[in-house]
Amino acid sequence: YIENIATSGQPLLILGETGCGKELLAKAVHDASNNTGEFTAIDVSGLDDTLFSDTLFGHAKGAYTGATGERSGLLERAGVGTIFLDEIGDLSEVSQVKLLRVLQEGIYYPLGSDNPKRSRARIVTATNKNLTLLAGQEGEFRRDLYYRLSTHLIKVPPLRERREDLPLLTNYILAEAALSMGKERPQLSRDATQLLQQHPFLGNIRELK
Repeated sequence: YIENIATSGQPLLILGETGCGKELLAKAVHDASNNTGEFTAIDVSGLDDTLFSDTLFGHAKGAYTGATGERSGLLERAGVGTIFLDEIGDLSEVSQVKLLRVLQEGIYYPLGSDNPKRSRARIVTATNKNLTLLAGQEGEFRRDLYYRLSTHLIKVPPLRERREDLPLLTNYILAEAALSMGKERPQLSRDATQLLQQHPFLGNIRELK
């Protein structure tokens, strides 16, 4: 699926629990797209509207106290690359409107500027929340923005629902750890393997690691 959608340039929404590898999937989409621009990841959960706008859109000189010069935002610096917005379900309503404008019209306004700029970057978003529910019955997320973001949609199953991946993931993680410590890769005992197969892994691959 990633190979099929990688070159479309359309928005992608990745849904999945914490620790299941959403950012790695976003990076895989970017790598498969052959875009010459950069891959930039931002966690938007701790950003208020001003900080979100400044980070993504940049600002003009004098936009606020301390803005002594013009600064380009990540959208401009990414060029034709990929912007990955993690925890998109926590985005404020005002910021949702601004992001929707970028997706609909391809333009944005740096803070303190009346001159629009055009975005060429692909926007990939992710959340561990039930965004379908937030955009529907609960009304906490704009429905029109949800439809835009989910032009392409990946739902990542939790690790407890794909235990057949455990041997591959475990071997990779062990090899990575051994290499970083200059040691031989250890072998898991049968008892250890059985314990892993029975564990619920609420933290998914991050907990496994």
